[in-house]
Amino acid sequence: MPPTAQNTTVRPASAGTLRTALKRESPGLSFEKELWETGTDVVVGVDEVGRGAWAGPLTVGAVVIPRDRRIYKIRDSKMLTEPEREMMYRRILDWAEAWSVGHATYTECDELGMSDAQRLAAKRALQGLSLPPQKVLVDGNWDFVGGATRIIRGDRISLSIAAASIVAKVTRDRIMRRLSVDHPYWNFADNKGYPCPHHRIALQAHGPSAIHRRSWVFMDSLIWTGLPRLHRTDPNQPELPFQPPPSSV
Repeated sequence: MPPTAQNTTVRPASAGTLRTALKRESPGLSFEKELWETGTDVVVGVDEVGRGAWAGPLTVGAVVIPRDRRIYKIRDSKMLTEPEREMMYRRILDWAEAWSVGHATYTECDELGMSDAQRLAAKRALQGLSLPPQKVLVDGNWDFVGGATRIIRGDRISLSIAAASIVAKVTRDRIMRRLSVDHPYWNFADNKGYPCPHHRIALQAHGPSAIHRRSWVFMDSLIWTGLPRLHRTDPNQPELPFQPPPSSV
C-alpha cells in the first residue's frame, strides 16, 4: 500500500448550516492570491495533526485549492465538531485541485523523534500530490517542509491550510477509530491517542498498547512495568522503511 492517500472522486455533500459562532472566523485567500498574482499557480496548504498524541501516527495533510471555484464553511479543524469535519472533508476532496495525506507511523515517531517524523510525513504528503508543488504554506512558526511560507495561526486565516487541517484531522481520526477495534482498552475512538484522564487510567491498568509511542516520557510514570521506555541510541540514523497505517478511505 502506498504511503499516501491521493485524489479520489467523491459525491458532493451539503455542509448544512454554519454555527453562528463560526461566521466571523472565515479563513481568507490573501496569501494564496499574492502568490497567484506572481505566477505561482500550485500553492499547497499543509497542516499536521497527531504530534502531541501518545499513540498512533503523525499525519500531514496537503491541499491545493482551485483559483476559480469556492466552497464555504471551511474552518480550522479544531473549531469544528466531528460531524462538521466529516461533512467538510467530503466537500474538500471533491473541490480541491489536488490533495494528499502523508503519515509517520508510531514506530517512526519513536525511532526518528517527532521533528524528523513530521518532516517525513510532510515529504510523503507532498510527494503524493498529483500536481508538483510550487509554493507551500505551513501553519505555525516552524518550516517542517523546507522553503515554505510560515503563517502564524495559518489554519485560521489561510483557506488552503484550513482545508489541509480538516483533511489531516479526519483521516487520522478515522485511523484511530479503526485501531480502537483492536485496542479497545485505551478508548482511541474517543481520545484519538491524545492524553486525557481515561487514557492515563488505561495506561496504568494495562500498560501501553502496540501502537503507543514508547519513547515518550509518560512511560516513566507508569506503575505497570511490563515494557521499558524506548530510548533512541542514534538520533542521526537513516530513515526507516515506511510502515503504513490502516487505510482511512
